[in-house]
Amino acid sequence: MANEAAPCPCDIGHRMEYGGQGCVVQVEHIRAYLSKPPVDTGKAVVVIQDIFGWQLPNTRYMADMIAANGYTTVVPDFFVGQEPWSPSSDWSTFPEWLKTRDARKVDSSCLSVRGPLASMTGSDRGCLPRAVSHGPPAPATSLGIVKDSEDVYALRKPTLFIFAENDAVIPLQQVSLLTQKLKAHCRVDHQIKTFSGQTHGFVHRKREDVAPADKPYIEEARRNLLEWLSKYV
Repeated sequence: MANEAAPCPCDIGHRMEYGGQGCVVQVEHIRAYLSKPPVDTGKAVVVIQDIFGWQLPNTRYMADMIAANGYTTVVPDFFVGQEPWSPSSDWSTFPEWLKTRDARKVDSSCLSVRGPLASMTGSDRGCLPRAVSHGPPAPATSLGIVKDSEDVYALRKPTLFIFAENDAVIPLQQVSLLTQKLKAHCRVDHQIKTFSGQTHGFVHRKREDVAPADKPYIEEARRNLLEWLSKYV
């Protein structure tokens, strides 16, 4: 997740050499990566990309993992053809670049593709991430934006938040504030988990075989994500 008040560069992590099990489709004006489950369950998940774009192998790996557990999974290009951020880019230009990739616009983009996606996937039950608070149920977020506004705290759907203890982008103070505000304002089921010793984006930016000590945390976070989807989708 990124601190909206002071966007901070983040490392792409361990870029996976992964081709993906799905295929690329066209949904209205947006291209998307589509991964289907072994058996159609009538359930779908839309994954919102991070700054490194919808074609990042790590993100497709996560989409395939979700699909393998029974969900038609779609990763749309919410930059709509605009170039994603490159790890080799000049970080001093990041704030200006970010202005042209406004996360709030994802809301309207999600809504515009939701109908066609439902028709294409044949799904009658689905999950959109936190960006669409008035959409289908059971959002879950391991990356995104922390901002101090009422709509974040007054969640409309059950939401799982996954944070890392050593996240240079989202300090623990922000996690603590979010926890307090959700307790005061939120009337739907939600859960905040912070994983010891982990760094920004560990759920999908770390490979399990790089640092054995990280493996249990990565696996637990991914298991929590799947359990949340199973409970609410």
